[in-house]
Amino acid sequence: QVQVVESGGGAVQAGGSLRLSCAASGSIFSINAMAWYRQAPGKERELVARITSSGSTNYADSVKGRFTVSRGSAKNTVYLQMNSLKPEDTAVYYCNVNVAFVTYRGQGTQVTVSS
Repeated sequence: QVQVVESGGGAVQAGGSLRLSCAASGSIFSINAMAWYRQAPGKERELVARITSSGSTNYADSVKGRFTVSRGSAKNTVYLQMNSLKPEDTAVYYCNVNVAFVTYRGQGTQVTVSS
């Protein structure tokens, strides 16, 4: 079993920054990729950023140039640095961890950006 825990959400004003953290624990033998998704009220869940075990990254067009995804020195951690936040970034942010081609997801952390 794999546990995924996110932290770092909160409320900020537009233009502000937040850093989300995600840590996976449990039966981790090989993490293939880690990703951040978000879901706003009334909207579908969308991919925000993803990083593979080799360090390759990809981002949603809406966050390119503002968000940065990175892995920690302990390879079971991933971060999402969010700068120049906009009200439309308001959502619950979820961390997905792919272990042996099975995806595990955390409970999510709320990010609220006010104008």
